[in-house]
Amino acid sequence: MTPDTDRVLLDLNDLKAAAPMFTAPLTPQMRALLDNLRRTALPPLHAMPVEQARAAYRAGVGAMELPHGAVERVDDFGIPGPAGPIRARLWAPSHHPGLPVLLYLHGGGFVVGGIDTCEGLCRQIALQSGAAVVAIDYRLAPEHKFPAGLDDCFAALQWLVRDGATMGLDTKRVAVGGDSGGGTLAASTALMARDAGIRLALQLLFYPSVQTSIGTPSLARYAQDLPLSTELMRWFNHNAHIKGEQLDWRREPLKATSHAGVAPAWIGLAQCDALVDDGHLYAGKLREAGVPVELREWPGVIHDFINMSRFVPQATEAHAAAAQALHRAFA
Repeated sequence: MTPDTDRVLLDLNDLKAAAPMFTAPLTPQMRALLDNLRRTALPPLHAMPVEQARAAYRAGVGAMELPHGAVERVDDFGIPGPAGPIRARLWAPSHHPGLPVLLYLHGGGFVVGGIDTCEGLCRQIALQSGAAVVAIDYRLAPEHKFPAGLDDCFAALQWLVRDGATMGLDTKRVAVGGDSGGGTLAASTALMARDAGIRLALQLLFYPSVQTSIGTPSLARYAQDLPLSTELMRWFNHNAHIKGEQLDWRREPLKATSHAGVAPAWIGLAQCDALVDDGHLYAGKLREAGVPVELREWPGVIHDFINMSRFVPQATEAHAAAAQALHRAFA
């Protein structure tokens, strides 16, 4: 179900005033992990210089995910991009030719993250879906302001559709996916693919940020004391966008003129996440346009939980659910 529209459009200040009455209904494992993180007293990402934040995020993901699953094929290669070659990596469960392919776009608020921070998830999706997965190091802000990263993502998709056969991939069975900021990029890439006449099997979105102007209840409830805080989101936006620049649907895919004809969607959400209402809003917008949507919400977990498989069992459940959705889409 999508959130009630009147409820979502309540004044954010009223919601913040009410927020102290809420306590996040975290699972015991999730709460224990957060308690341990707080005891480390590490500074939050938004309090660090960008390069230090990138290193901290990479180290954090590495510490919280299970050891990477072994896949038969791993290839590093380059894709021609609008500003030069785009670093890419492919994981596949076999060397068989003609595998379908998911282009996966890592999260990190357009500022942090990379191939290394989504590798564990990508390997699991490849192993469990039977498909190949390709991730890219799209350009990051603040060195490259939005939509530079999105331009790289769409260029990579176009290359896979046009030249993916050179890697032994089935260019007729292609999907796009991503988490958080990468979910934003995936949703916008799917819309761009529709407009370019590229048929995608699926858009696979983990807790995407699809708008910036609606003060949702989940933003008020979960952006205060959890890692994805109001301060961190402001830091991401400050780094990603040119000051005073008007955002358009590429950053806010919820506000695209039309969603009709875009690829079917699988949307995975975390209950205790500032962006959970965004996910419900986007699912509702797609359904209104006649787009098939499957939505899963995992209770008691927070934003970025899919990278916490060492401590949070819901992460491996989400990996499996996404892989099954991709397998069904390609079948």
